[in-house]
Amino acid sequence: MKLKNVLIAVNDVEKSIAFYRELFGLEVLLDNDGNVIMTEGLVLQDARIWQTFTGKEIIPQNNACELYFEERDIEGFIKKLEQYHEPVTFVNKLMTHSWGQRVVRFYDLDGNLIEVGTPMQ
Repeated sequence: MKLKNVLIAVNDVEKSIAFYRELFGLEVLLDNDGNVIMTEGLVLQDARIWQTFTGKEIIPQNNACELYFEERDIEGFIKKLEQYHEPVTFVNKLMTHSWGQRVVRFYDLDGNLIEVGTPMQ
């Protein structure tokens, strides 16, 4: 078995595409009417579709999981993040773990938790 994608529910697919393209450099591979597959295995699904399939309420900022990215130029990324034209809510500003990795955590436009850290190796 192989994990192929990670899907997150989003309220505005076009805004989310722009967010992940502008900040993370991801590109759209397939746009299938509310289901968008982006590079690096990220899938954006319109929240209405997700709620129809699951019959469950979406709980933003639930902190049950996170998307994890690595970035060598963490300071440059944070500048880009702070200057983004949509408001970004930080969970923690740039910090350094005891093992030396520098990380920042924040929510995307729909309350999905994201961590960006310097490469581990």
